[in-house]
Amino acid sequence: MLGGPGRTSGRGLPYFALIRIGPSATGILQAVGEALVKVRFELVPDEDGWPPVTSEGLWATIVGGNVVRLQNAPWFAREVANGDLLRVRPGEDGQLWAGDLVRWSGRCAIRVVPFRDGAGGGGLQWVLDLFEPLQVGGEGIEQFGLVALDVPAGCDLSAVKYALIRGEQDGWWQYEEGCVGAAWMEAGV
Repeated sequence: MLGGPGRTSGRGLPYFALIRIGPSATGILQAVGEALVKVRFELVPDEDGWPPVTSEGLWATIVGGNVVRLQNAPWFAREVANGDLLRVRPGEDGQLWAGDLVRWSGRCAIRVVPFRDGAGGGGLQWVLDLFEPLQVGGEGIEQFGLVALDVPAGCDLSAVKYALIRGEQDGWWQYEEGCVGAAWMEAGV
């Protein structure tokens, strides 16, 4: 996710529209307007060393009190998706840390690792372009060769699942379901 002053994300949100926030005397977060804040998620690598990081930061907007709405799909954090409402707590390090899920957005988060010897040559944009006609967005991160797909609740979940399964069977990529719901599980292929 590269950006700079004046650059925007795919959703038209400024990359660097951060403002300083902090807890008030009552522990309530205070911010102005629709500015983005970064929320950190603590991650514990498994015995294989995955994920390759111990925390991940996701963009969010403050909804009220200590609740934020996530504004992008996670690359590594599990059981959260774009649009979810979460409680946050300020850490001793001055950063906001994710707490309990308040409400799931209904969106799914799927991770795709394209293979360099697959049809798209490991291209992250190639993966994103394949899913765009299915109304699926997302972001790629070159450092880890990974795409985080943001699957809206209203899209054709069966078509998305079919594309993921077919791509894996054809040796184009490996994928993982980071956050899915009953509609995803029940969608046929």
